[in-house]
Formats: sequence, structure tokens, C-alpha cells
Amino acid sequence: MDVVSVPAGGGEVLTGPNRIRILEDGSNTGHRIGLIEARLPPGIGGPPQHIHREHSETFYVVSGTMRFTSADQSVDVAAGGLVTAPVGAPHTFSNPDPDEWTMFVCTVAPDLYIGYFREVTALQVEHGGVDEKTLLKVMARYATEPYRPPGP
Repeated sequence: MDVVSVPAGGGEVLTGPNRIRILEDGSNTGHRIGLIEARLPPGIGGPPQHIHREHSETFYVVSGTMRFTSADQSVDVAAGGLVTAPVGAPHTFSNPDPDEWTMFVCTVAPDLYIGYFREVTALQVEHGGVDEKTLLKVMARYATEPYRPPGP
């Protein structure tokens, strides 16, 4: 068979607080795209607002609600909604619901950021969490920088 199939529950499972499952790490797409499924616990904030310089992301909300923030604007996206963060767009996300988990599928194109998910999850498991300074260092290795609002 020439196509690659990932069975339900398959893929590379990263054991961490966000329950990430890598469905395509780019090795089957010439590194043009990577795909993850992830879950966010109730009420959890996401990474610091950041900008990708070499890849774009799309987030398809499968269940629950995700709050996306870009610069000083936020939008809540319910299941069935999609958000795209093009190269250069500041963004972050969170789960604003205090009771319900959120599940989403995220593409990264090209697949550069798949390594970030692996690295951060390993640090979370090894150290019981990751401080913002360490997180920003890891992001920098994947052409990502923190968003800094324009000054006066």
C-alpha cells in the first residue's frame, strides 16, 4: 500500500499534561506538513503569545472551546471551528472552560514545530513543568519568538 495509515489510538503519544498525539511528523510528507491531536485540561492557559517565523499552524477544534488570542484581540472558537496562524501572526491559545477538556487537531506547515512538541513534553515530564524562560529557549530553536506589543 502506498498510503500511510494511523489507526485510532495510534501515532506517537507524548505523555504530558496536554495529551499530545503526533499523527504525522512530516516523515511521510517530505516535511511539508505535520499533524498533531492534543487535549487541553479545563481552565488551562497556553504558551506565551508568540510568533512563528518559518511555519504556519491551523487549529481545528474537535470538542470543547478554545480561546485564541492574537496581539490584543481574543476569540472563543467552539467545536467545528478552525483558526489559522500564518507565519508572522502573534498568537496563543487556552481552554477557558473550567470544567471541560478541549480537543483539537493542529497542522504545522512545514513540520518544523513537531520537534518542539517532543522537546517540551519531555521537559515537562522530566521536571514536572517548564518555566517560561526555558520554554522561550526551546521555542527559539524552532524559529519562534515571544510576541512583544509595539511600544508607544
